[in-house]
Amino acid sequence: MKSLSDLTNRPTCVSPNRTMEKREAESGEAHLTFPARREKASAAFGHHTIDVREVAFDIDGVVADTMALFVTLARERFHLNFLTKDHLTCYDLHLCVPAARDVVDELICLTLDDEHTPLIPAMPDAVEVLTELARCGPLRFVTARIWPESMVAWLERNLPEVPRERIQVIATGDPDAKLEVLQRMNVRYFLEDRLETCHMLAKDGIQPLLFDQPWNRQWSPFPRIVAWRQFRDLIALPHGREP
Repeated sequence: MKSLSDLTNRPTCVSPNRTMEKREAESGEAHLTFPARREKASAAFGHHTIDVREVAFDIDGVVADTMALFVTLARERFHLNFLTKDHLTCYDLHLCVPAARDVVDELICLTLDDEHTPLIPAMPDAVEVLTELARCGPLRFVTARIWPESMVAWLERNLPEVPRERIQVIATGDPDAKLEVLQRMNVRYFLEDRLETCHMLAKDGIQPLLFDQPWNRQWSPFPRIVAWRQFRDLIALPHGREP
């Protein structure tokens, strides 16, 4: 089965040098398959703020707009000109991309390959917010990709003002392996787009922050982050400093 998670761990497409989604998620898009309950993260947290030293980030679908590249390739290579990210309402791409199975497979491989990885755009405002946060310590990323090298290179390229030693990437090879890694890192908050991962983390005491995407717009109990600036408003920096 080909799914969004295949973009991180599909063995027939990836190698240590291959990697993998530009449009800011907006509220109120009436044509979505699942009506979005857009929880305001700030309201959900009340006056509570997040210590920047206790947070970590997923990459694909959170920092990197990987599926924007998938859509671009679908239009350019297979003339699926109607396709937008809003059609990607599920993790099994065969269920929401109206194309033959082999076409979907090829699009996944193209999205992962070395030629197209540099074309993946960053999410709106992600670079600015992460650059601010990096002034207070390392940025910690936990990805379900198999190999970290190309994502490290992507982050270094997109975060040119962040010292390389402050970009820390751990590749688990499996979304379910994120929990153990985050626990070892003493992470309390994790910004993630995969709803199943959010449920898994919450069961073991890690607070998920659900980054809004078309494939997670079912109702959930988790604070929903619809933009990086909204996330920034939740962050408290050490000693009460603001960047």
